[in-house]
Order: sequence, then C-alpha cells, then structure tokens
Amino acid sequence: MKKPYHMVARAAQESAAVIEEFCQANGQILLPLVSLIQNASQVVEAVIYEIGHQTLEQILVLSAEQVAGARTPGKASGEIRHHGSQAGRVQLADRKMKVKRPRLRHKTEGEVKVPAYEALRQDRGLGQHLLGALLRGVSTREYREVLPQMAETVGVSRSAISRKVIEASAEQLQELQERRWDKIEILVIYIDGQHFGGYNVLSAVGVDVEGKKHIMGIAAGATENAAAVKGLLTRLREQGLPTDRQYLFIVDGAKALRAGIEEVFGSGQPVQRCRNHKLENVMQELPKEQQSQTRNLMRAAWKVKTAEEGEKRLEQIARQLEYDHESAARSLREGMKEMFTLQRLQIPATLHKCLATTNIIESPHSGVRRRTHNVSRWRDSAMVERWVASAWLLTEKHFRRIDGHEHLWALATILGREPVTANQEKVA
Repeated sequence: MKKPYHMVARAAQESAAVIEEFCQANGQILLPLVSLIQNASQVVEAVIYEIGHQTLEQILVLSAEQVAGARTPGKASGEIRHHGSQAGRVQLADRKMKVKRPRLRHKTEGEVKVPAYEALRQDRGLGQHLLGALLRGVSTREYREVLPQMAETVGVSRSAISRKVIEASAEQLQELQERRWDKIEILVIYIDGQHFGGYNVLSAVGVDVEGKKHIMGIAAGATENAAAVKGLLTRLREQGLPTDRQYLFIVDGAKALRAGIEEVFGSGQPVQRCRNHKLENVMQELPKEQQSQTRNLMRAAWKVKTAEEGEKRLEQIARQLEYDHESAARSLREGMKEMFTLQRLQIPATLHKCLATTNIIESPHSGVRRRTHNVSRWRDSAMVERWVASAWLLTEKHFRRIDGHEHLWALATILGREPVTANQEKVA
C-alpha cells in the first residue's frame, strides 16, 4: 500500500496541472489582475497567495504578451520578441517566491523588461508589513518567529527591517501631515498630550458633521508648551482647516492650549474643559475620606441644565473646601466657566457624554501606547513623531462615530454652519 504522503503529493501535482491548463486556455480573465499588479501602488499579496503559483506565472506570461504580442509558431517577427524563460524571484511582503519568468528581447537593443515581473520584484509592501507587525506588539528580536514562513522564503536581515520600518513610518507621518481639511466639515477638535520618554506629543482628533472621527495631526516637543500648541494648530491651518469659523475645542485645561487656540483661531472660539481632568486635579488635593463625596457633588453640578446654576453649585463646594483644603478649592475654581460651555451653548444633552471630556482622544491614546510600548529608547523627536503617527493611523482604522452623532446637526447650527447641512443631518 502506498504511503499517504505519496498520494497527497500526486494529488497536488495533478491539481497544479489542472490550474495551469485552465489558465493557459482562459488567460483573458486574468487581465484585470495583470493591470492591478503592474499599476497598483501596493502589491496585492493576499490576492497573489490565493491565486496560486501557476496562476502567478500565467500572469507574467500575459504581461509579456502585452508587450511583445502572443507567441506564434515559426520564425519570430516584430521589434520585441519572446526569448524563452528563466528562473526568477518575486517579492511578496516578507518573503520571496521562485517563479519561471518569460524573457523578452528587442531586435536590436537587447533585454526588455516584463512589467508585471518588475512590479512584483519591488518590495513596496515589506516596510508596511513589518511596521504593522511591530506596532501590534512584535519586537525586532522576535520577528523571525512571528513573520509568516513558507518553503520558498529567503531571509530578511535585521538591518533591512530597521531601514524599511523607518521608511514606512516616515511615509505615514508624511501622509498625516499632508491630509487636507478644507473639504471635511469639522465641528469638534479634541487636543490632548501624551508622554514618550522625555518627549510630549500633542494630538488633535476632529469630529465631522456626521460624527466620524479623524486624527488631524500631532506635534512633538519637550513639554506641552505654547510653541508646540501653536505649531500643531498652525499646521492644521496650513492643511486647509478654515480659521474663519467656530469649532468646539475640548482640552484638558493647560493654559498653553487656550493661548494657542486664541492666537491661531481667534478669541471667540468656544472651549470645553475636560471634566475628568478637573476631577483628578481636585481629588489630588483632598484626603481619601473626602474624595467620594466631593466627586459626587461635582458630577451632580455638571448635570444641571444651565451654566449659571452649575457654576453656583461648584462655588458652594469650593467654599466648603477652602477652610481645610484651600488648594482643592483653588483648583476647583480655576477655569470654572469653561466647564459649562456645553450648557452655555445649549448643546443637546445627548452629546454631553462625548463632548464633556477628552475621552474620545484618551481612549485611542491607549491604543497608541500599546503599539509603541516595545520602544525602549526614543532617540529624538523625529523618531517619536514617526512612531506615534503610524500608531495613530493604525488605531484610526477602528474609529466609530461618536455617541449622539444624530444630533450633531444642532451643534452645527450653534457653530454657524450652513442650515442645509444641519437639516440634512436632522433628517438622517
């Protein structure tokens, strides 16, 4: 009795022969794939894995025929002629695959390249693939165990990984810096900072009129100072974000943020202070036994309908605290008016959950942190910006519309946007 692996090998050979015969007889159906491979900016590795080795070689034949015409029996004619085949390799993400590639020769000028083969030889997808693996928690020391393996794979050096990761992350930072905001109706802008080693990175996330979130930009600096804030906001202006209209800014309370907003967008911009940050600041000035009651009183004050009533309640809390905890009372009073911007603008209560805090930006911050935790040493601000930009773009893929987005038409009206857009959102 024949051993099982003999039967499997024979079945695989027979299957390959059937695929090859079908491709040769029906090659025209593969023409769209030929065009895709030759013209796409990224090699479609997943598709190529699925179509199989024989189909891939048939695609190379079709690409050659587009240059030299179909092979014909007898004496060769034309300026470019078929010249047999030879072994070759094509690059698929982190691996290379051996193929039999057709050869072409010009009548007088020598070897002619086959477009699809040349496109597949380029490793345009490798840097993105490796960067994605690293951002998902894979260190460079472990990449050989993590990256997919196959029999025809050739080795990828560690230096190649470092080089290609830098190239890929630089491309993603450039992509982020070149985004345009003149055709997207942004209503809300969240700004918050995050520390990476000795560097602070400010990030801006915008919410459009449909409730969709966008990472708008980042800026790295030694601290969350006015220069870094101004740099971030100025870049948004240069990327087409109009400065002649109002936005609702949600910030953590840093004075540099308020100053930067006023300088770039004007003093009439509404700013909502993050209530969670305010809670943390006040709690840090109180003993544990008094934190729970004060926290509940502050949250109750934020739920009132009018800004005047809310400010009155917070002032009462501050008076109770200032006898024994003057620093807590001072922290509570600081920026009090901006804690009730939502009530002052009469923004629908259904939007308060998302607009009263910087949670919208802090939640993805955890995703950015998770995707960069393998970096043990930040060499400079350029490195920080590259990695953070890449992590943000990967995190952005999981963004969902904000809670209460169906009522954003009301915020659009409050901010002076076109009434037509507001009505359309209301109908939706």
